[in-house]
Amino acid sequence: MNLSMTDRLYYHDSFLYTFDAEVREVTDSPRPALILDRTAFYPTSGGQVFDTGWIIPGVDADTKLRVTEVAETEDGKVVHYLEAPPRNLPPGTRVRGLIDHTRRRDHMQQHSGQHVLSAAFVRLFSMPTVSFHMGDDYCSIDLETASLSSDQIEAAERLANEIILENRRVEIRYVTREEAEKLGLRKLPPAERDELRLIDIRDFDLTACGGTHVRQTGQIGCILLRKSEKVRQGWRIEFVAGQRAVTTARRDYSTLTETAALFSAHIYDVPQQVSKSLDEIRSLRKQREQSQEELAAAQAASLLTETPEVDGRKLVLRVFADRDLNFIKLLAQRLTRQHPAVVALLATTLPQPSLVFAQSVGGPHDMGALMKETMAKLGGRGGGSKDMAQGGAPKAEGLEAVLAAAANQLKP
Repeated sequence: MNLSMTDRLYYHDSFLYTFDAEVREVTDSPRPALILDRTAFYPTSGGQVFDTGWIIPGVDADTKLRVTEVAETEDGKVVHYLEAPPRNLPPGTRVRGLIDHTRRRDHMQQHSGQHVLSAAFVRLFSMPTVSFHMGDDYCSIDLETASLSSDQIEAAERLANEIILENRRVEIRYVTREEAEKLGLRKLPPAERDELRLIDIRDFDLTACGGTHVRQTGQIGCILLRKSEKVRQGWRIEFVAGQRAVTTARRDYSTLTETAALFSAHIYDVPQQVSKSLDEIRSLRKQREQSQEELAAAQAASLLTETPEVDGRKLVLRVFADRDLNFIKLLAQRLTRQHPAVVALLATTLPQPSLVFAQSVGGPHDMGALMKETMAKLGGRGGGSKDMAQGGAPKAEGLEAVLAAAANQLKP
């Protein structure tokens, strides 16, 4: 082995959770970290995220150094980032590494599940995977295809789970690049290495990969496809495998059960009940909007009747405590349309203090400029056009005085 590189034990045994090694380098910039001569910790690579765990100095078995992240350098070293700086751990010290086996098993299930799923899309529909992402909650593959139907998604999921149930062998093979080119790999990596590590799912999938994987497909458990969406390069499929799939299915079921209880219905009737409720909400919203229109028109007529005309103009000032911004905007529109020479200076205190200034079309004032000047006094923000503007105030106190001051500025 090249001494400048780290011997990667996980290449040969993904179920290796403990190992012994020698410290090669210790660094504290930019974070405390160790480089060992050999490691079973997997660094982030190829869409799979890093392992975590502990490193135990051989001289102090009671001390555990928490490994929070693992990365690889361009020259082939694996860097183990630590939660805290190590003490008395010079190069040459013998240590023991402990992998967080729960996290490792999850990653093996997700990554092996991705191989099976990607192969299923190729087998059934000739849709190659162009990228893979493993997150904390879900994983995703991007498929190179212009279209993807729900029937195709279900078919690929079904085939993938059939392969899992058949408990096929998953083997590691090492071949030269020349040999790999003749084997019909699902995806051949760029020409960077003379020797390739292949993951062989018996009679189903063969591809080059440096990640950690199960020994038999049955250890994946199951695959559950969760979401599909169109992306630039094709279609993205989100999925979960193994224990993640069980946890996700349980959460889905609990959510559906709680939702069904709200409708006093069975979980399978939830979509129909939600659709019915949405139709009712849309109907009620239309009724409310119509009522708001009628109320605004009626209130505008009443205000215009009770407001005297001075110098050929009607000036309406009003602060509302029980109407929202949408209503006072609607009222301002009705006021300025029902009379050719109206200025409306309106405000509301709920739910958020807001102001609306408006004038009939062709009026002599600039409502946008007046609003900005008023907002500067209130410490809020606002603006608009010559005939209508709106703004928001940080507090409701003093709105009447502000409207009165704005009205004074409009005097000839």
